[in-house]
Parts: sequence; structure tokens; C-alpha cells
Amino acid sequence: MTESPTSTDETPAAKTSRLDTTDLALIAAFAALIAVCSYLAAIPMGGAGVPLTLQGFALLLTGALLGPLRGTAAVVLYLLLGVAGLPVFAGHSSGPGVFVGVTGGYLWSFPVMVLVVGLIVKYVLRTRRTNPFLVFAAGVVGVVINHIGGIIGMAIVLHVGLPEAAGFDAPYWIGDFIKAAVAAVVASQVHRAFPKLLARRA
Repeated sequence: MTESPTSTDETPAAKTSRLDTTDLALIAAFAALIAVCSYLAAIPMGGAGVPLTLQGFALLLTGALLGPLRGTAAVVLYLLLGVAGLPVFAGHSSGPGVFVGVTGGYLWSFPVMVLVVGLIVKYVLRTRRTNPFLVFAAGVVGVVINHIGGIIGMAIVLHVGLPEAAGFDAPYWIGDFIKAAVAAVVASQVHRAFPKLLARRA
């Protein structure tokens, strides 16, 4: 006599559609990584005084390693912590007012940036995500998204044209490409060591 499945049984599809404790731990850990990197090398640059940080490295690494779902969740958690008052933004700033400040455009672009990088690494690169050059290409797309958001944000807040805002943003491109290259090397090696890191989650 066979027993019917109990209500606690889960199909493989159900198991891959929800976040488990490991996923939640990774989300929290990478949110903390983004916060820590927002403090490191926070040097004001350019005419608008936007600080140069290692935040871009952490964001690109988050998307490349956690994928679109968990990566975006980590960024959203980081942003919510800042809105709640924890000084996790660049320059030890916090609160919703930062989102309408000179750096607000960059912040708004963070979830989109990480989502796109995660989608490319997981679904476009697939088994080729161990190639640092291809991961770097995905990171470049993320850098472009981040800078477009920053330029638009500065143009709105500073009441200047897009060309002038792009001039304020220009000094950060080289540094962000370097961060993308380092993140690509790290991410590709992690995927080589843990080939199933993105296998289960969206």
C-alpha cells in the first residue's frame, strides 16, 4: 500500500522558486559588502563633488555572483537600510533625501545595474561565465547603466544640461572600468570554483 504525498512535499520547481536560508544569508552578506565598499576610498571628485568609492566593484560583483534575483534583493536591502537611517551611503550619508541629491541618480540605477549584470551572466554567458573577458563585458553594460542614471540625476538636481552633467561624470569612467575588470576576474574564478552557484536561482 502506497502513501499519498504529504503537504510538506515540494516539487523541484517549488524548491527553485523560493529563497532558502543560504540565499538570505548571501543577500545580507552582499548588502553589507556594498555598504562597506561605500566607505572605502570615498574621495570627492569632479565638479559635482560625487565621491569616488569601491561601491561599483561591490555592485558588479553582487550581480555577477548572485544573479538577478538575489543580486537585486541585496541592493534593495542595502538601499532600504540607508533610507531607514543607517549611514551606509557614500560619505556616511543616509535617509531618503540622498535619493534626490546629487548622487541620487546613481542610487536609483543600482537595482537596474545589478539586475542587468545578473541576467547577462546567468542567462547569456551560462557556462562561459568563467571567462573573465565576457564577465567584464557584462560589467561594462552595468557601468554604462550606472553612469546614465548618474548623469540624468545630476542634470535634474543641478539644473544643468546633459552635456555638462556628463562632464561632471567623466572623471569616474576609468576607475569604474578598472573596478569592472577586477570584479570580472574575481567573479569568473568564483564561478570556476563553484559552477552551480547560479544553477538554482533566478
